[in-house]
Amino acid sequence: MQTLSFPSYAFRFKSSENKRLIFDPIRKKYVQLQPEEWVRQHCLQFILQDKGYPASLTNVEKKIKVGQTTKRYDIIVYKSNGQVALVVECKAPSVSISQNAFDQIARYNLTLKADFLMVTNGLDHYFCQMDHEQERYIFLNDIPNFRQ
Repeated sequence: MQTLSFPSYAFRFKSSENKRLIFDPIRKKYVQLQPEEWVRQHCLQFILQDKGYPASLTNVEKKIKVGQTTKRYDIIVYKSNGQVALVVECKAPSVSISQNAFDQIARYNLTLKADFLMVTNGLDHYFCQMDHEQERYIFLNDIPNFRQ
């Protein structure tokens, strides 16, 4: 798999039916290793190990209702009070981060109301803090470490 612009992490791999699998510590199962999954697993390790977000408050690939449609987000981290702290949208490294990716996560965030957003393809990372009153996002150099 391609080297990404994240720190190095130790991952667990296995093969099954000629497919390479990677262990997802949040879903607690092996999932097929695709380029977007490679990014998702690096991003998970980044927010858990480097940023201190607790695994117990983290969800991966769950469905949400956005308007009348059902969507699936990549990563969400909750605050201990149940509000959403962070929403992460992961793309494969071959997918450039465009306005469409920001529009996608912004639509999700109309429902989720997260404080912070992250969009990444593993090579480029974009971090935003939400200003819900002004309905805009403020670009940051990084997301903050977890705090209660």
